[in-house]
Amino acid sequence: MMVVGLTGGIGSGKTTVAGFFKEKGVPVYIADDAGKRLLETSAEIREKVIALIGEKAYTGKSPNRKHIASVVFKESDKLDALNKIIHPAVAKDFENWQSKQNSAYVLYEAAILFEAGGYKKCDLNILVTASKEEKLKRLQKRDQSTLEEIEARMAKQWSDERKKKLADFEIENHDLALTRTRVDELHEIILKRGKN
Repeated sequence: MMVVGLTGGIGSGKTTVAGFFKEKGVPVYIADDAGKRLLETSAEIREKVIALIGEKAYTGKSPNRKHIASVVFKESDKLDALNKIIHPAVAKDFENWQSKQNSAYVLYEAAILFEAGGYKKCDLNILVTASKEEKLKRLQKRDQSTLEEIEARMAKQWSDERKKKLADFEIENHDLALTRTRVDELHEIILKRGKN
């Protein structure tokens, strides 16, 4: 079974693209959702995060996401350390999930697929792109974040130009009908690759 990585900068619309693949019957694993779930359910992760960030990282058994984010986005060494706690747990969770799937390929959707090196474990990688204006518009609508907050988060991710060098395919996501057509094309290409 092939593993196809799917990524894109914040606001690129990779979740929408993942949804189009799902409609085609492709099992989709969303790494960020798994990370959030493990942050809530794993006692081992909870202990490590509290040791890293302090008692305020959790309110009872629930992660205090706002506090965690405010700390890790100010201190990049803490962000790296947090990723080193979460990523191996997500990788293990993905392997477990993948073993239960039955399809020609699965999609592994991750925001920092290239930055974290996860793309190396994928057979093919798809990059979803959109213009900066489009991304900002989507994020302001979705998160009610300020322009400064959004740009700070964007600055933490690699540029699309840098990611394109590692991607096997690109989906320019500015028109949903065209995006859906591109997903259809790629689905066929991936299925053919799987047979070879």
